[in-house]
Amino acid sequence: MQVIIIEDEIPAANRLAKMLQAISDEMEIIKKIDSIESAVKFLRSADNVDLIFMDIQLADGLSFDIFQQTEVRSPVIFTTAFDQYTLKAFKVNSIDYLLKPIDETELQQAVDKYRQLYHKKENGFSDKILKLVQEMNTARYKERLLIKRGQQLSYLKIEATAYCYADGKLCYAVDFSSNKYLLENNLSQLEEQLQPTKFYRINRQLLVNIEAVNKVHTWIGGRLKLELLPSTRADTVVSRERVNGFKEWLGQ
Repeated sequence: MQVIIIEDEIPAANRLAKMLQAISDEMEIIKKIDSIESAVKFLRSADNVDLIFMDIQLADGLSFDIFQQTEVRSPVIFTTAFDQYTLKAFKVNSIDYLLKPIDETELQQAVDKYRQLYHKKENGFSDKILKLVQEMNTARYKERLLIKRGQQLSYLKIEATAYCYADGKLCYAVDFSSNKYLLENNLSQLEEQLQPTKFYRINRQLLVNIEAVNKVHTWIGGRLKLELLPSTRADTVVSRERVNGFKEWLGQ
C-alpha cells in the first residue's frame, strides 16, 4: 500500500509514518510533503498513490486548496488539531477525519475503514469508493442566504448574489442591483455552504460569484486584481496562494 503524508510539521509527519508502519508492513510511505504547492505538483503527475494522509492547516494555507488546483484521485484521511473543518472535509474525497494528537486506535480504525472500502481494480477504485466520492460530489449547497433587516429576517436567492464580503466581524452580501444585505453567516461558513463552481473566495475579505467577474488584471507580485460588477470598495486582489486555484476555477 503506497501512502503519502502531507504535513508541514516534520515531527508530526515522522510520528505518523512510524505509527502507520507499526500497523502494517504493507504501508510504504513513498512521499512526505510539507506545502500546498509541493502537493499539487506531486499529485498532478502521481498515479501510484493508494492513500493520502493530509493535514488541513499547512504553512501556505488550507489543504482544501489542493483540491481546487488539481484532481485528487486517491482517498484521503484528514489529520488536524481543529474540528471546525469536518463538514468541508467530507465534501472532498475524504474517508475519515482524525484529530491530533492522533490516537493509535482511531488510526487503526481509519485504516481498516479504508481497507473495507477500497479494493484495487483496473481504475484503482472499488465500487464502494466510487459511490462514496459521487455522493460527496453531489453535496447539497445553499439556495438562499438568510439576511437581517432590523428586527426582520428575509432571504436572498443565491443566483442573485454577486459577492459576499467581510467588514470587521460583520458579513454582507451584495446583489447584482448593488443592494447590500447583512448576513447571519460569516465568510468561512459561506465558503463551505456555496457551490464551489459558482463562488470562489479570492482573499480573506471577499467571496465572489463567477457571474460578477467582469475583468481580471495582472497585478503586483504575480497576483491578480478583479473588476467586479457591481463594483465594490472591498479588496479585489486575489491573494498569492489562491492565484492558481482562481485560474482553474475561472476556466472550468
